[in-house]
Amino acid sequence: MKRLIVFLLIASFAQGFALAQKGSQRPRVTTPPEFRDDPRPQPDSQTLADTKWFDVFKDPKLQDLIHDALVHNYDLREAVARIDLARAELGIVRADQFPTIAGSADVTTLGRSRSGQLDIPEPLSKSRSFGSVLLNLLTFELDIWGRLRKQTEAARADLLASEENRKAVLTTIVADVAAAYFSLRELDVELEIAKRTLASRQESLRIVTARAERGVSNHLELRQAEELVYSAGEVIPATERAIEQQENFLSVLVGKNPGPIIRGLELTQQEMPPEVPAGLPSDLVVRRPDIRSAEESLIAAGARIDVARKAYLPRITLTGFLGFESTSLSDLFKPSRGVWGFVPQLTQPIFTGGRLKSNVHFSQAQRDILLVDYERTIQTAFREVSDSLIAYAKTKEVIAQRELLVTTLQDRSRLAYMRYTGGVSNLLEALDADRELFDAELNLAQARRDQLLSVVGLYKSLGGGWQT
Repeated sequence: MKRLIVFLLIASFAQGFALAQKGSQRPRVTTPPEFRDDPRPQPDSQTLADTKWFDVFKDPKLQDLIHDALVHNYDLREAVARIDLARAELGIVRADQFPTIAGSADVTTLGRSRSGQLDIPEPLSKSRSFGSVLLNLLTFELDIWGRLRKQTEAARADLLASEENRKAVLTTIVADVAAAYFSLRELDVELEIAKRTLASRQESLRIVTARAERGVSNHLELRQAEELVYSAGEVIPATERAIEQQENFLSVLVGKNPGPIIRGLELTQQEMPPEVPAGLPSDLVVRRPDIRSAEESLIAAGARIDVARKAYLPRITLTGFLGFESTSLSDLFKPSRGVWGFVPQLTQPIFTGGRLKSNVHFSQAQRDILLVDYERTIQTAFREVSDSLIAYAKTKEVIAQRELLVTTLQDRSRLAYMRYTGGVSNLLEALDADRELFDAELNLAQARRDQLLSVVGLYKSLGGGWQT
């Protein structure tokens, strides 16, 4: 029987030691040689993400909004709190590597009956006091196999992941505030276009009404002119509603109650970077905080696999105490009253019903999930950069064409009304030109907004904004 027990101990120890030797490696990442749709013929290490956000977005009012958001935004405050939480967790886990020593002292006084189980004759006292003062070494594990060090490594990686998450939140805040502000300025342009168009159509309606009263125009032309006035009129309150809702959204982003937003530069006055270099794809992996956060989470999961494997190995723990004990408090600290105890203990799992093995598989499955998330995060980052590059390039082409279209329709509308007032053509031709011009001006404003948003998207996808 003794031989069987020894054999089981040796076999369990050997299996656990073999499992504990398996290490985890960082996954290899395959990066493309260049970003798709990168305008530069040769990849360059220079990237837009290295530029400070206040050098990218130069509108003073927008800078004020971003600054307020970086101070008061709720997501950022939550991210900071999560860093504090992870740092405290690291301190708790790391403390297990060190012995815990506690002091204790007690005084006990007992009073006995002189005629109890034992007779206490006179003049002996019926009461008795005794006490002790001890330093206790609470259960302390000798980290021979590095199990506790691996737990600390996992907690430290979690802390680093939390710090990277905070940087990712910074990037998102800068981008979201800028995008919301540009959208707000575009809505302002739409409102201005709608009001200007309404005033122009009201003037046209006045002319048509006067002509109808003189019998020059018919009721059909009058109704068509009224239709354009009413259609422009309904756009104004709808746009005003969208503006106020966008102001509320932007207010919450900067951590304030819903309210009006102070405007800065007009949409057409916003400065664009002279160029938008994307940099090297290989640098994106080490620059984007969300990728680095996913990598640190992966490292933490790998360390927890090692912790699960080391559970097969024996644990050596120490407990003990050292101090004084005496029945007379006045003699408590005499050398002869010293007491001590020391209890080393070795524990080796022999049969756990598959718990240890399942815990290893559980940790491995968690790491596999995080590995998939890590790889997906990287590929998503490459796609976002490419999407932003193509959006930036194509929106410039769209703006050029829409500017030409607006110029053409402005001239067409002017000529159509001249022909109508001159009696050469009917009102329908002028109304069609007016309607198409209105839509074209709105589309041009939206294209200019989209160009600004493409810069915002590229800056965010490259991992810019957290370096402040």
